[in-house]
Amino acid sequence: MAEAFAYYGLRYDPFEKENANKGNAFHSRDYREANARLDSLSRSRGLGVFTAGPGNGKTMAIRCFMEDLNPNLFMTGYIALSTVTVGEFYRQWCDLLGVEKKGGKPGMLRNMKEQMKNMYKAKRQPLFLVLDEAQYLSTAILNDLKIILNFDCDSLNCICLVLCGEPHFNNTLYKPVHEALLQRMTVYYTFHGLQDDEIADYVRHKISRAGGTTSILADSALNAIHGHSHGTPRVIDNLMKDALRIGAQNDKQVIDSEVILAAVENRNLV
Repeated sequence: MAEAFAYYGLRYDPFEKENANKGNAFHSRDYREANARLDSLSRSRGLGVFTAGPGNGKTMAIRCFMEDLNPNLFMTGYIALSTVTVGEFYRQWCDLLGVEKKGGKPGMLRNMKEQMKNMYKAKRQPLFLVLDEAQYLSTAILNDLKIILNFDCDSLNCICLVLCGEPHFNNTLYKPVHEALLQRMTVYYTFHGLQDDEIADYVRHKISRAGGTTSILADSALNAIHGHSHGTPRVIDNLMKDALRIGAQNDKQVIDSEVILAAVENRNLV
């Protein structure tokens, strides 16, 4: 695979997830909108909710924002949740804060809240915590978040809590049982994927950041990517990884629509 990238004059695989970082992030409309809302949340604190379909760049945008936060002003944390029990949820949060996991849920809750309040009021270093895959959170955990976010009779916001999930997480939040949690939401954003006029720029940006020249891509290739990706960055990345390999194997100096269609067939997107 590495030979394919070298064939096109690339220093590294620009479409590999491991190479995605703040330095080469494409500032799409989604990226800019999410960044602005996260910045607002960091100043006001409280609850932020971000939803997106798979592969639309939600986690990437949030991770890049967190990398920019001053560690002297914020303690950051990231928890990728699956289907955890209430007890496991509290233990993960305690581990993050470095507090004791004694006394069952009441004891852990007390220790967590004391630590978070101390971080905000005494250390001036509030917690900025992201809970990813929030669509898997149980009703019991979502109910407990209201308690966790309640400081000084609900008169104080001590932490920045970001819930990230797939679009159907919105359906969960808007159930009557979660109305009180929804009312605590400070910022909200749903990712829409790359706009029509961003798709070609996204591909060219990634190639340029890896040291390549955009002349390796024919306009017909970009049109084919547009037609088969529906603006989903992960789908574009997967198609381009295959296209670079297929193009190099066939000694194609320029990736055209024929190469992209071969990648589409390889991914069973037809």
